[in-house]
Amino acid sequence: MPLCYDKFFLLLKQRGLKKYDLRKDKVIGMSALESMRTGKRHIDTRTIENLCAYLHCQPGDLMEYIPDEETDKGETSQ
Repeated sequence: MPLCYDKFFLLLKQRGLKKYDLRKDKVIGMSALESMRTGKRHIDTRTIENLCAYLHCQPGDLMEYIPDEETDKGETSQ
């Protein structure tokens, strides 16, 4: 998947937060966290909004776009 959430997990670590803190404060559910960790499913924009509000950051602080090989060649995948 071209979106990588490694920046999100690094941000949590830098701020001394655990995934449990996000679940306890009802910011994000376990399935969304697992989707971000594995990169196998898409994350809803409302989830990104909740995370940005909670962490006082921008979406680019949570994720980065890593193009597929096809995208690198100028092709679009649909």
